[in-house]
Amino acid sequence: MRRAQAREIATDLPSDVIEVVEASEPEAREGWTTVQVKAAALNQHDLWSIKGVGVTAEHFPLGIASDIAGVTPDGREVVVHSLVADPSRGGGTELLDPRRRMLAEATTGGAADAVLVPDRNLVDKPAGLSFEEAACLPTAWLTAYQMLFVKAEAKPGDTVLIQGAGGGVSTAAITLASRAGLRVWVTGRDEQRLAAAQKIGATAVFAAGERLPARADIVLETVGAATWDHSTKSVRPGGTIVVAGATTGAKVSLDLMKVFLNHVRILGSSMGTVEQLSSLVAFCVAADIHPAIDSIHSLDDAQAAVARLESGEAVGKVIIRP
Repeated sequence: MRRAQAREIATDLPSDVIEVVEASEPEAREGWTTVQVKAAALNQHDLWSIKGVGVTAEHFPLGIASDIAGVTPDGREVVVHSLVADPSRGGGTELLDPRRRMLAEATTGGAADAVLVPDRNLVDKPAGLSFEEAACLPTAWLTAYQMLFVKAEAKPGDTVLIQGAGGGVSTAAITLASRAGLRVWVTGRDEQRLAAAQKIGATAVFAAGERLPARADIVLETVGAATWDHSTKSVRPGGTIVVAGATTGAKVSLDLMKVFLNHVRILGSSMGTVEQLSSLVAFCVAADIHPAIDSIHSLDDAQAAVARLESGEAVGKVIIRP
């Protein structure tokens, strides 16, 4: 079988170290299942890993793509939860397991003809979603789902501010929030990405840092240092800021007076559970949601797929299809 991998750490251009190689078929083990990969989606996490964030040189060559949709040996069509973890080590949730790892780091990666995955990570793929669409869901879309509906407890009629148009989580959040009856405001620096945000459901778009017509009930923050001050100024008293990323830097300043006097909730969030992935899949079917796809690449074209992601120009998910 074939697999795409990063042969070594690349701190500059991750795509430069991507190669497609012949590899052995996954060896069966108790509690794990071989999935024939029909589609795999890339995430920013792939770029960070190739740059050596959270991994060391000993982990290379490193597989890529943790978001997978495919078929099990018995013909079951599945979406694969992208976090390999044990809830028993995390106080009842895999999200707090100190040994948790993304699938591409725990296995040979989803950009391959086949990959071995834990049985507990399998979720049925509905007929209403293509393999490519289903592969978009396990990381960015699940993160957005948890931010909105689990952490922030969003409800129809709420106003949500989503910082940073075009990112994987923000694109998912725009679609999910608009289909759930929320008023969706989106900020960004790129006019093309702001226009794309409106096409997929944003009620209104604003330049980065622009003063808003009113304060939001919920702010979704994945940008970090560049937008943090704007986020804290834009949430209403009693509102909620949910943080699930810091692409422009994690070091920020915070006026605690504004937090406790205004009863603002600031919540951290990342990924979601297997059960929440099942709920997300069901919501997509019920609301006829089809995740935005930027581009689809063959496995032999994996280097171009990674280059597309690192360009920062992708709107929607970058897919590799073996």
